[in-house]
Amino acid sequence: MHNYRELDVWKRSRGLVKEVYLITKQLPKEELFGLTSQIRRSVISIPSNIAEGAGRSTDKDFAQFLSIGLGSSYELETQILVSFDLGFIPKEDCDRVVNETIEIQKMIFNLRRKLKS
Repeated sequence: MHNYRELDVWKRSRGLVKEVYLITKQLPKEELFGLTSQIRRSVISIPSNIAEGAGRSTDKDFAQFLSIGLGSSYELETQILVSFDLGFIPKEDCDRVVNETIEIQKMIFNLRRKLKS
């Protein structure tokens, strides 16, 4: 069992959740049950899966949950890019979220690799 609260990747992904929730407030109201909801589900899935995996009894199980969180991060990246393409969010917000998401992806990948070795 791992203490997820000590993991930098969990801390950073929590910060990303806050930032993304603030950004998605800018999206059109008609997207509340579409893109906004999908973006929020994918971003909250990242720290949630890190935490859930950390509570599992084996490193193999933890690595599996990290893989799920990694997948959610790629979903988020795509949804943020689509939001920019549709003119829903400014380039600065898009770039900031995408760059932070990429850094979190690297951290998850490295942690998963460490668990598997």
